Amino acid sequence: MKTTAYKSVSKTAFAIAVYAFALVTNTTKAQNSIRIKTGILTETTSKLTRYEVNKQNEAQLRKALTDYVTASISSKENIMAEAFYEQDNTNILWLIERWNGKNQLENFSKKSEAKALQSLTQKLKIAPKTYYLKDLEPLTKEQWRKTSKKEDNQLVIMLFVDAKKGTEQNFKDTYHTAMPQFRSEPGVVTYQLSEIEGDETQFVTYEKFRSQDAFQYHLDFPPIKPVIEYLETSIKKPPFQNGIHNLIEFAPLTRE
Repeated sequence: MKTTAYKSVSKTAFAIAVYAFALVTNTTKAQNSIRIKTGILTETTSKLTRYEVNKQNEAQLRKALTDYVTASISSKENIMAEAFYEQDNTNILWLIERWNGKNQLENFSKKSEAKALQSLTQKLKIAPKTYYLKDLEPLTKEQWRKTSKKEDNQLVIMLFVDAKKGTEQNFKDTYHTAMPQFRSEPGVVTYQLSEIEGDETQFVTYEKFRSQDAFQYHLDFPPIKPVIEYLETSIKKPPFQNGIHNLIEFAPLTRE
């Protein structure tokens, strides 16, 4: 009796396990299908690179970055690619790019535009600094490709945040609440919060506005108050304004 009962229970448990596995597999396939359709992929590779150049090679590197970005966004595996210089320090250049995966980025690195950029950067006195990012509240490819209008006076702000240990979840929760409201502002083109891989206390925000007035509206927008309160009380090295970079986009040059 005991043996028969044990076998019966085992068969039932096995059947349940098979059903559960099939359910999980089908759910995962459905989720992946949704991610693919919306342009949000679980293995998205987000990369931010900082270049410091001198006047002698600034124009040449800008040209190489422009060629790199142009070639990138023409690839079906690319989600977004943009290049900037800093408003207050034009010899600091930034490349922001997102791909459907690391393999896709590695494959693109074999292209002539990527090799030309790599060749130039090897000649720089200061090696480029690269950050790999984990996007929180990720955007779709369509959202990333959204552009300002020709008549806009675009403003792009990047903010590095170094949170005090133990407060990082509070920071993410605060942004989780505020992000949908930020993105719904009429003057916001793009708004993204990312965690810097390798250090869970370091974050970077990317904020693209249609104009200075749109940015001012954002600063006066009530949902931003908890974010400002956090930045004023919970970062390692205040004031938080030291982490702000005002960026001027030079590639791509497309506008609505």
